Amino acid sequence: MSSKNTTEVIIGGKVFTLGGYESEEYLQKIASYINNKLAEFGKDENFRKQSAEIRANLMYLNVADDYFKAKNQAESIQTDSESRDRQLYDVKHELVTARLRIDTLEQELEELHRQMESKEKENRHLSAELESAMELMDRELQENEDGRKKEQEEKNE
Repeated sequence: MSSKNTTEVIIGGKVFTLGGYESEEYLQKIASYINNKLAEFGKDENFRKQSAEIRANLMYLNVADDYFKAKNQAESIQTDSESRDRQLYDVKHELVTARLRIDTLEQELEELHRQMESKEKENRHLSAELESAMELMDRELQENEDGRKKEQEEKNE
């Protein structure tokens, strides 16, 4: 736990000793904020004409107003941040899902290429067999035709 700090500050021309667990710089910043508010209100002649009690109450109201506006802004920023965090998570999830789908499609493509190469090889083998079979049939037909011609020639002789 932090140690308690004390520091002297000037608020409205008077010296005060502030204490807290915040840094001296932070305590000076608070005093500066109050002095700025006093200076802002001090420019208004109607404010200066009011009693000390009314001036103090107006200051309290103004500081409270600043506080609630800042609080609402912080809550809005927090809500926006949470919304963006959810959106970022969703986008990351979609990215991971897309990457997995791409990986699956790449594997399927590789398998299809392997199958295509296998079919092409099988096709070349069957084409070669068909070519050999056709050559054999041509030789047999030629031999049969040659044999018939020879028989015909022998008959004619």
